[in-house]
Amino acid sequence: MAAKSHNRQDGLRQSNKDQNSAVVNKKAYRNFELIEKFEAGMLLLGTEVKSLRGGTADLSGSYARIEGEQCWLVGATIAQYQQAGANNHEPTRKRKLLLHKAEISRIKIKLEQRGFTLVPLRIYFNGRGLAKIELALAKGKKQYDKREKIAERQQERDINRDMKKYRK
Repeated sequence: MAAKSHNRQDGLRQSNKDQNSAVVNKKAYRNFELIEKFEAGMLLLGTEVKSLRGGTADLSGSYARIEGEQCWLVGATIAQYQQAGANNHEPTRKRKLLLHKAEISRIKIKLEQRGFTLVPLRIYFNGRGLAKIELALAKGKKQYDKREKIAERQQERDINRDMKKYRK
C-alpha cells in the first residue's frame, strides 16, 4: 500500500513542476528552435530570491553568455524586493550561472558555430528550494518558419474538430 501512495506523490510532484516555475520566457519558445536544454544553478542575493518567489521577474530579451570559463545571465530583470529597503539589489545586473566545466566547454563549442544562442527558458525552484534556470541552445526561427508552425497547428485543430464526430 505504501508503494502506491509513494507513486501517487511522485505523480503529484510531476504535475506541480510547472507550478513552481517563478518565471517563463514565452518568447523563447516562439522565436527560437530549441536544440539542447541545460539546467544551471544561479548565484543570487537574498533579496533576489525573495523577489523570485513572488514571481516578479522578466526573462524576455535576456540571454546567457560564456566569458572565459564562466557562464553569465545577461539582460534578465528581477524586480527589487519591496521590504528590503536600502539593502536592495540592482534589478538588471549580470548573474553568474553555475554549470560544470564540461558543460561550459560543450556549450562554448556550439556557440562558436554560426547561428546558435544560449537562451534562458524558465527560472524555477527545485524540490530542495534552490533557484534553478533552464537554458537552451537555440537557433533563431525565420519569419516563414513561424508562419509554417502556425499553419500546422491550425490544420491539426481542424482535423481534430472534424474527427470529433467520429470518435463518439
